[in-house]
Amino acid sequence: MQRANWFAVSPEGAKAVAALHHYVTTSTGLPERLVHLVFLRVSQINGCAHCIDIHTRDLLKAGMNIETIVLIPVWEEVAHLFSAQELSALAWTEEVTRVSETHASDEAYRAAAEAFSEKELVDLTLTIAAMNAINRMGVSFRMRPRARPGHSTRADSPA
Repeated sequence: MQRANWFAVSPEGAKAVAALHHYVTTSTGLPERLVHLVFLRVSQINGCAHCIDIHTRDLLKAGMNIETIVLIPVWEEVAHLFSAQELSALAWTEEVTRVSETHASDEAYRAAAEAFSEKELVDLTLTIAAMNAINRMGVSFRMRPRARPGHSTRADSPA
């Protein structure tokens, strides 16, 4: 079933979502790799194929190797592949994305606040919120990934 093109149907809504995305990707001061890492982890949790495709490609372009990217869903088991700040961001990302289960616990907040300044933590949370909003639109309206059958991109040469 073909679903609505939400960009075309609600251009003002799309513009609002895009404004938040623009803020978190250009004005927070958070490292680009960290932002795309958060975007990818949120998208993996939410099952947004379109966004998983995009942010995997973004991380490849930012220089993250494919071995690290494929292990992001099990980041706790391969902590040595990530910086302390990235580990904290991944933990907070899961806590906030699963807020209906976690209720953003005080313990998780304290851990995130140790790795980020107050402003960085607010901006990190906005980054997580932005991707959660985009994922909900992407999944609901079945936005398709760029990946196509029979086409492969070598891991060492980003698409």
